[in-house]
Amino acid sequence: MLLTTPTVRDLERLTARVFESSTRTAGARLDAYRENDTFFIDIDLPGVDPASIDITVDGKVLTVRAERTRVAREGVRYVIAERPVGAFSRQVQLSDKLDTDRLEAQYDKGVLTLSIPVLEERKPRKIEVVATA
Repeated sequence: MLLTTPTVRDLERLTARVFESSTRTAGARLDAYRENDTFFIDIDLPGVDPASIDITVDGKVLTVRAERTRVAREGVRYVIAERPVGAFSRQVQLSDKLDTDRLEAQYDKGVLTLSIPVLEERKPRKIEVVATA
């Protein structure tokens, strides 16, 4: 069992909120990267029911909404409850070089992975210089 006084516990929670709010974004951290002709976004969503995940694209704005719940069990009284619960969302500005019509989403082991192909006509290409006499 964890031993802590209410005053210490309250101070720890307040300190965690201050520091987390400056380093965390909306309860879901992400990595974004490009691999070959596909752009990926990995969003950490541990403990989230995949059915609660809602993904929308409006213009160049990708929005991911999800909800994490704590299952209420009879006879259980939490001593410490630090894991965030509730609804949250995360928005990402996308480039117009991405084919959002072919966006795919997979949820595996608490990570939502979005893959978005780069548009063929928007891929970098080499331009040949023609010299005239």
